[in-house]
Formats: sequence, C-alpha cells, structure tokens
Amino acid sequence: MVRVVANRARAATIRSQRITGLTPDVIAELVAEIGPLWHERHQAALAARSRRRAVGAGARHKLVFVDRLLAALVHLRHGAAHDV
Repeated sequence: MVRVVANRARAATIRSQRITGLTPDVIAELVAEIGPLWHERHQAALAARSRRRAVGAGARHKLVFVDRLLAALVHLRHGAAHDV
C-alpha cells in the first residue's frame, strides 16, 4: 500500500512542471544519464573500504535514486536562498 502511494506521489511530482521546473521528458533524460553514474559511484564507495557489517546488515535507503533526484530538484527550485 505504501509503495502505491509513493509511486503516485512520484508520478504527480514528475508531471507537475510547477513543482520541479522541468518537463517530464527532461527528468527522464536526467534519470537515464545520471542514474548509471550514481549507481557506479555508490558501488565504488561500498567497495573502497572494508566492511564493518555483514552484507545486507546496514540501514536501507529510504529513497530510490529517482526520488532523491526529485527531492534535489524541488529543493533547488523552492529552497530559500542563503544570500546574506
């Protein structure tokens, strides 16, 4: 049930250009271009150090890559400027 709500919320966020400032096509291009790079960097970071815990014992990601990208886009569009 929670996953269905998350998928609906993600779809609504992607469809609304007022929220992200980008069209769904541009977001799809970003996911296709940046997603594999993010995954490679993440895997390299995991392999770069010795394990402190067994495989699968750590905390799970709460957000998948697409959700992280959308959160960053919304933050960049609507976040308050820190100009002093």
